[in-house]
Amino acid sequence: MNAIHGSGAEPPLDVVIIGAGLSGIGAACYLSRELPGKSFTILEARGDLGGTWDLFRYPGIRSDSDLFTFGYEFKPWRSEKAIAEAPEILAYLREAAAECGADGKIRYHHKVLRAEWDSAAALWTVTARRSDIGAETKIRARWLFSATGYYDYDRGFSPPFAGADEYRGTLIHPQHWPAGFDHAGKRIAVIGSGATAVTLVPALARTAAHVTQIQRTPTYVMALPSRDRLADLFRRLLPEARAHAAARKANVLRQRWFWLLCRNHPRLARRLIRWSNRRWLPEGYPVDVHFNPPYDPWDQRLCVVPDGDLFKAIRRGSVSIVTGAIDRFTAGGVRMKSGEEIAADAIVTATGLQIKLFGGAELVVDGRRVEPAERIVFKGMMLDGVPNFCFAVGYTNSSWTLKVGLLCRQFCRLLALMDAEGHAVCVAERPEGEMATRPLLDFDAGYVKRALDMLPRQGDRAPWQMTFNYTEDARMLRRGDIRDPALHFLPPPAGRAGARHDTGMTAA
Repeated sequence: MNAIHGSGAEPPLDVVIIGAGLSGIGAACYLSRELPGKSFTILEARGDLGGTWDLFRYPGIRSDSDLFTFGYEFKPWRSEKAIAEAPEILAYLREAAAECGADGKIRYHHKVLRAEWDSAAALWTVTARRSDIGAETKIRARWLFSATGYYDYDRGFSPPFAGADEYRGTLIHPQHWPAGFDHAGKRIAVIGSGATAVTLVPALARTAAHVTQIQRTPTYVMALPSRDRLADLFRRLLPEARAHAAARKANVLRQRWFWLLCRNHPRLARRLIRWSNRRWLPEGYPVDVHFNPPYDPWDQRLCVVPDGDLFKAIRRGSVSIVTGAIDRFTAGGVRMKSGEEIAADAIVTATGLQIKLFGGAELVVDGRRVEPAERIVFKGMMLDGVPNFCFAVGYTNSSWTLKVGLLCRQFCRLLALMDAEGHAVCVAERPEGEMATRPLLDFDAGYVKRALDMLPRQGDRAPWQMTFNYTEDARMLRRGDIRDPALHFLPPPAGRAGARHDTGMTAA
């Protein structure tokens, strides 16, 4: 069955948001709060909201940022845990969606296949595949906001391993954790050294016979308390909203300070991290073998372990780490190139993620397919030459949501300006002449490097740069002038009612 369901029956919406995860719910809440007169819907491919926090079901899944900055600025985080696991984060997202009314505007089982812009009508036509009824449906909108992040929800990255077909145990990728899998009493090998691996290993070690983490290259790992004592103090002294704002600001400054330390004084930062590791690990533990990466801190994202849970598991003897290259899988486990044999009843390949822009949706402008790799970004939220389209990509050097919140507020300010001045179309046009470009994400992670040829680029100067400084971004996106020489505005098409609306928000 491949019918078109409901085509042409619905009047155009003001905004279609793609994705009901952290970014999509945030975008919906900002629209509801700041532009209550706007009509919108959220198209979600899956059957529930939450995005990453509903998709990933592996043991122990949690944030690696504090929830005062990973949560929304308008909704206080009330849990005692500053670093929280998925169930608490999901509950927070459901509350936020319910409080702003976004939960009633989500269309589940709607996977966006393509979005086509028609300049004559100044509208997007979004085609979505409805998995619940096996049909396609079309929805028209004046704006398209992609809040899908950049992970491929269908598949993770799994490099080929020699001998994988000979292995007789259970082989699992964390992105597709099997429901009901009982790891109690089993010997488990976890391949990987990133955030997923350092989350999984101590969680599995609670009941497994033994867990071995196999890593080709070490990662910087820091222990942080799961509770934020300064935030607790703010809560005792201040009203809830002010306490949340104070804790958020304190953590923004803490994140920024540590990132600057790592970038400007990498040797000092490396010594500090190794000193911390030695304090947590058993005396004589080979820190320089297993926790001494060959790159500087924050060349790749630094991993956080709440209350040192990974180090505690190593101290107890329930976790061991093997660093080196894998030779092959065997019938009973993994053989390293060193000749070491690791017996495993189950192997977990925490080997990374794949990137998929805009949830895999195809963008078409006046009949021409948009190739993202040929575009450059404007203020980290628009693609040059693509009208009435925004997307949300968060920070890689601090909490994702800090950047997403700023982008959502800028988006609302832009819509308010257009309403006030009677514009229907907004498009960013790159300046004439040559512009030096570089990768969108200046980040040395494997999943980023594997996707460089499919990502948009950033320019060599504002506003064409992808910035990663919250303080500067807040100044530009919250208070800076929305108008820019690169932004071009057009009136409504002939015959369509004017676009001026009373949004209740000051444009500038």
